[in-house]
Amino acid sequence: MTEFAGFPEAALDFYDDLEMDNTKSFWEAHKGIYKEQVLAPMTALTDALATEFGKAKVFRPYRDVRFAKDKTPYKTGQGAFVSAGRATGWYVEVSSPGVRVGAGFYDATGPDLSRIRESILNDATGKLLETILADLEANGFTIGGDKLKTSPRGYDADHPRIDLLRHKSLVLGKSYGFDKVIHSPKLLDKVRADWQALRPLVEWVADRVEDLGS
Repeated sequence: MTEFAGFPEAALDFYDDLEMDNTKSFWEAHKGIYKEQVLAPMTALTDALATEFGKAKVFRPYRDVRFAKDKTPYKTGQGAFVSAGRATGWYVEVSSPGVRVGAGFYDATGPDLSRIRESILNDATGKLLETILADLEANGFTIGGDKLKTSPRGYDADHPRIDLLRHKSLVLGKSYGFDKVIHSPKLLDKVRADWQALRPLVEWVADRVEDLGS
């Protein structure tokens, strides 16, 4: 297994250039840079975390443009995802703005979302989620995800956790941007610590969504 040494400057430069020239000709001319400077370190990073968190899916660089208005063929960032349940788990990405990490649920189905919302309604499990999120925000994570503009149908608009009930997805993230740590082996320790901190959120959600291994 290749030892993770950080993401080189060339990885960020590659995505800077790809954003300017997202074409097959550019890709073919720079495929070697992608494999050596982007894909190889991402694989090394996720391999080093696999024993503790599980094997990651390192995403393909190609966009699915069949139904998209934007027909540019290549993704402008390299992501990797460790699943803990349907659309639930940990994430890391490198792109032109640097490196970011995150976790949560990204696309809850109807039954999964119903179970999540019922758990938010429940005082015990709902307050536990509030505590988890407050702790993570205090440690530098930012709450994101798709939300309804109004209250979901059938839920009291005055509920104390209505803001959480409006979420259709819920992710917490942290960006390292261009911090010099992203270019060093120390980034592995940062991502490991972040994913450990995010584990209570991942486990809270995973208990309520479909287990893909079942």
